[in-house]
Amino acid sequence: MSMNTVYAAREPARDEIDALGEPTVLEFGAPWCGHCLAAQPLIEAAFEGHAKVRHLKIEDGKGRPLGRSFGVKLWPTLVFLDRGREVARMVRPGQAGQIREALALIDPPA
Repeated sequence: MSMNTVYAAREPARDEIDALGEPTVLEFGAPWCGHCLAAQPLIEAAFEGHAKVRHLKIEDGKGRPLGRSFGVKLWPTLVFLDRGREVARMVRPGQAGQIREALALIDPPA
């Protein structure tokens, strides 16, 4: 697995997310969001070396149940999950190193 560059065509249900067995990063945002676009190179750089981590880009917005279930208010919001449980969260990351540190919590370096 690797970083996704497009938003999912279908928003997964919360119970699907909670049941995930592999380390996962949920990225909530929108394709037209300037903050989301600016964060893409940082996210891409941070994902290098984390091929085991699943990355789901979820287009968020008013009335979208998954984002509301995670309390997302600003984009992009990255939620780092270990076996479906949140272990870290990052809102509008400013450095790839910050994202790498959170990734290490769910996918420790070998």
